[in-house]
Amino acid sequence: MATLLLPCDGSSHALLAVRHVVTAFRRGDVRRVHLLNVQPPFSANVARHVSRELRLDFHRERAGLALAEAQRLLEAAGVPHHIHTEVGEKASCIADMARRLRCDRIVVGTARKSALVRAVENSLTNSVLERCSVPVEVIVGAPVGVMERIGIPAAVGTGMALLWVVGP
Repeated sequence: MATLLLPCDGSSHALLAVRHVVTAFRRGDVRRVHLLNVQPPFSANVARHVSRELRLDFHRERAGLALAEAQRLLEAAGVPHHIHTEVGEKASCIADMARRLRCDRIVVGTARKSALVRAVENSLTNSVLERCSVPVEVIVGAPVGVMERIGIPAAVGTGMALLWVVGP
């Protein structure tokens, strides 16, 4: 029986991970779930002109919206869970929270993407895998479309070839 950290941004991929955890709970593999939403901080320029209380209210509201469906799914299934919200860099906050809560593993939902796309876009999943000392279970969504599977790598390759031809 494991204690899980379940980062959730409200996306369909994150909700797929929530459903996976509900299934694991029903099998008896999960004891407790810590549901986490991480909000990005405001830039220094914005923070300078907006009160701390207003920023906190904004982050709390956004986190509540992001976690609403996940919380509904967990409650409907009777999964014991705690809600956590953080503000900061997502991968670091996830890794720190897993360590602080002594979670046995992290379950994260993600889109199915090509290796090239993950490398180019600085994937949150890759960042979490690099930073965490506990196992990370990755739940993937539906396969990517043709544009992402073929179009984006082809465009990147064409751009790199043009840079090589043109030179410095």
